[in-house]
Amino acid sequence: MNNEYRGQKNTSNLDGRNNSRKKEVIPNKRPSRSRGTEAVTGKCEICGSNSWDTDSARGETVCSECGFVAAENMIDPGAEWTNHSSGEDRSRVGAPTSLTISDKGLSTEISRADLTSGAAARHGMNGKNLREWRRRQRVDQRSKTRDSRSRNLTIAMQFIRDRGGLPKQIEQEAANLYRHAMKEGIVTGRSIRGVTAACVYIAARQAGIPRRIDIIAKAFDMVTEVEEKELKRTIRLVARKMNTHHITGPEEYFEKFHSDLQLPPKVLGYTRDLWDKVGGNMVWQGKKPSGIAGCMLYNASQNSNSPRTQSEVCKVSGISEVTLRGLLKILNQILDD
Repeated sequence: MNNEYRGQKNTSNLDGRNNSRKKEVIPNKRPSRSRGTEAVTGKCEICGSNSWDTDSARGETVCSECGFVAAENMIDPGAEWTNHSSGEDRSRVGAPTSLTISDKGLSTEISRADLTSGAAARHGMNGKNLREWRRRQRVDQRSKTRDSRSRNLTIAMQFIRDRGGLPKQIEQEAANLYRHAMKEGIVTGRSIRGVTAACVYIAARQAGIPRRIDIIAKAFDMVTEVEEKELKRTIRLVARKMNTHHITGPEEYFEKFHSDLQLPPKVLGYTRDLWDKVGGNMVWQGKKPSGIAGCMLYNASQNSNSPRTQSEVCKVSGISEVTLRGLLKILNQILDD
């Protein structure tokens, strides 16, 4: 249905000279709970009937006698009853709230994307106007982050959106986890970068799409050995305080490693069948889950038409070739028994 009012009136044939007759378009009153469309008055130019049917889904008005479409793409002047809250008034304006924005998206902002040189040229702004609007953008941003908590949330949510690399729904979980961590005082005395990285790692692990700690550390520019150790300590602290303990299994890495290695789909199925066969053995206790996943995928690829080298599997799973060969030895012993 077209929500843009074009201000046009329908015309139809009246006589042989100009064959035109105007139909008056009368908008309905704003509905209280249902959606409405514009109605068409007058007689049908085909059969002369005054009976009209309105299809709200299509935005069309048709003659109930002959089926002639007298109006289409009509305006819906009614309220949009599709909000995401549980209040009595279901009318909605704007996008739903988002936890990945410091103020949950309740305020307006001047986008930096509209203040680039290319955007200024598209909007017809000269250099002076562009500088003025950039100044207004800075003042607007500073006015929203006067207290330390707002500044903290602004930086943290930006980290989660730009560096998390998570689906939108998991981003919301990571943002919610960070907000709870701030209330518990975990952020105090620790870097915002480290706590947001820990929240992203835990949110992904809980969603069943775990990421390796070294990958998360690299994404958040925590590349030194000291920073990576600090990240591991922060992950343990957040998991303990937030009661988000989750034991990651090798099967949770299969799909990601399979995608990274660009293996055919049947290899993933063979890998799952192999793990179902040997996964119950206690010999895997204490072994690194991502390493076990790499071992299973390597074995499956060697038994397919798309083999992968040990170095390729080790690069994806984050283990050394010596570790991989040790895991393969254990796997072969189980299969031989």
